[in-house]
Amino acid sequence: MSTSSASDAPAKSAAGGVQSLERAFDLLERMADAGGEVGLSELSASSGLPLPTIHRLMRTLVACGYVRQQPNRRYALGPRLIRLGESASRLLGTWARPYLARLVEETGETANMALLDGDEIVYVAQVPSKHSMRMFTEVGRRVLPHSTGVGKALLATTSDDEVRALLSRTGMPAATEKTITSPEAFLAALQEVRTHGYAVDDNEQELGVRCLAVSVPDSPTAAAISISGPAGRVTDAATEKIVPVLQQVAAELSQALATSGTPTA
Repeated sequence: MSTSSASDAPAKSAAGGVQSLERAFDLLERMADAGGEVGLSELSASSGLPLPTIHRLMRTLVACGYVRQQPNRRYALGPRLIRLGESASRLLGTWARPYLARLVEETGETANMALLDGDEIVYVAQVPSKHSMRMFTEVGRRVLPHSTGVGKALLATTSDDEVRALLSRTGMPAATEKTITSPEAFLAALQEVRTHGYAVDDNEQELGVRCLAVSVPDSPTAAAISISGPAGRVTDAATEKIVPVLQQVAAELSQALATSGTPTA
């Protein structure tokens, strides 16, 4: 009977995990941060790992379909990650529901969670208010970011040049007469978000409806939560009370997403 030597076992990390897995996921995240396509030398420079180690890890990821090698010899994120990402997005919405329910309980208005998917906003979770008024938002709906509070909250951390590039790709069609339709006005609105710590959609997506939104700090993917309600209820006075609740819930959701296991409110 043959016996395995200690050198045959996977290397353990200081935290007790498998070092090669930690390194592989770190490389995938670095590729995502770099726009999805990188060279081995770039990965080596950013990660500090030697080229032979990176090459071995990338070869394994390519074989599994999570990375693909381009004709120019650079490496790109692979198609198998799409299924994982879609499933994770659905779970993110599920995990957020208890926090959105708290928002509804404390504010009385409909609560939403949205992600930035490419150039679009996609709503991944919603808990409706007990009031009968129906909002335009629903899970799965996609909209352009320039006319929504969550869009402003998500783009407030993006550079002006990147925002201009996004707006040039999507255009700025008017959903209502209040929709912001010029890049300069939208950039000014983003500066307001940075200054005050929250975003407002004031009748810009749907007449008669105001939305208040904040980003979820340190979320694994860019996410924002919001409340929506009739402009007659979501007044300036109500905003002063609602925003601190939004910010507190966003911080608690962020902390829960950073921990292992399923978050609970």
